[in-house]
Amino acid sequence: METVETLVAHIQGLSGSGEELAHLHNLLRQADGEPLRAHSAALLPFLAQLHPSAHSLGFLYLLEAFASSASNLRAQGGGDFLVTMADFLVSCSAEQIRLAPDKFLSVCRVFKNEVMQLNAPIRGIAPLRAAIRKIQTSSEELTPIHADYLLLCLLAKQYKAGLSVLEDDILEVDQPKDLFLYCYYGGMIYIGLKKFTIALDFLHNAVTAPMSSLNAIAVEAYKKYILVSLIQNGQVPSFPKYTSSTAQRNLKNHAQVYVDLSTCYSKGNYSELEEYIQLNAEKFQSDNNLGLVKQVLSSMYKRNIQRLTQTYLTLSLEDIAGSVQLKTPKEAEMHVLRMIEDGEIHATINQKDGMVSFHEDPEQYKSCEMVEHIDSSIQRLMALSKKLSSIDENISCDPAYLMKTGRERGGRFDYDDFDSVPHKYF
Repeated sequence: METVETLVAHIQGLSGSGEELAHLHNLLRQADGEPLRAHSAALLPFLAQLHPSAHSLGFLYLLEAFASSASNLRAQGGGDFLVTMADFLVSCSAEQIRLAPDKFLSVCRVFKNEVMQLNAPIRGIAPLRAAIRKIQTSSEELTPIHADYLLLCLLAKQYKAGLSVLEDDILEVDQPKDLFLYCYYGGMIYIGLKKFTIALDFLHNAVTAPMSSLNAIAVEAYKKYILVSLIQNGQVPSFPKYTSSTAQRNLKNHAQVYVDLSTCYSKGNYSELEEYIQLNAEKFQSDNNLGLVKQVLSSMYKRNIQRLTQTYLTLSLEDIAGSVQLKTPKEAEMHVLRMIEDGEIHATINQKDGMVSFHEDPEQYKSCEMVEHIDSSIQRLMALSKKLSSIDENISCDPAYLMKTGRERGGRFDYDDFDSVPHKYF
């Protein structure tokens, strides 16, 4: 290998045009591995001679070689070196780092581990958010950095920061593990934001995603899916048909205490549910789900009050308290008021006689805001339908897919197999 000084000179002189970068990339690949790692401890001063934006490709190779050594990290971890890594992730050239994506992902992983080891996850949020946009070819692509970024948002309790990637429509997935973690962490972030409906969507995707064997992420997602379903809807839906047979056969066995909790909840008896939770509190605590379980218990009052609205037009606060097992009419009033504010029931309270009158939903779906909301939903669904049709066309023409379906049918194809294939491919 050439000396490090010579390599740095090449990096400084060949970081311009595409042809120069291609030549530089060849030189860096030749120096990569043992030759470069043998000098890794001495690489840090040379990084100061390079600009992370102008010399991104070379900077990346030297940075990754240095950071791959545990002894180097112990000696320089945190402090100035962490700042160097953060600056690089924020200011590097997307065009250059995409020439060596594995190196870039390795640096991101080391950076995430370092901020976690320092117990300072908030320091990694902005750099990893920038790194995601740098490595992505489109906002529809899921990268391994997504899960690391969302984990840091969770640990730092910066839930809103996670929305910057969670609100993207993800349609391109490379590794299944990345998808499972993205959905699991995404669900947890929306739980933290009390947006249970969206949290259910993410957890549902983790539970129903294709899997040939059960994985721990899906099991933990299913536990939270049960709890959030009870909080939001008062019941846990059965598995949809497209859920893998592996999940349908095994998930409940690995979350039996949560399945039993759902059964107990369906009885509508607050005292019985409270007793069950107390008996299994240690298990819920070890799963880090005790906080959610307590919200399930609290939602029992809300669910029972909602049941009353289906039976009665008017009811006294005293009767409501007795029916849902609240201690006083005042507590019943506070629960009813909170539900009215959240739009979960439509009612009025007469303060004079303590009577509650339940009403029908006043929404007539005629307002400008509602029309705009419906129109935007329709446009979004149309765009999604168009995208799915395009994906379906591409799969229909994929040689690997056609060979697989052909083998499953003994090498025979039917004319119907080609109905969905556009004529432009013939």
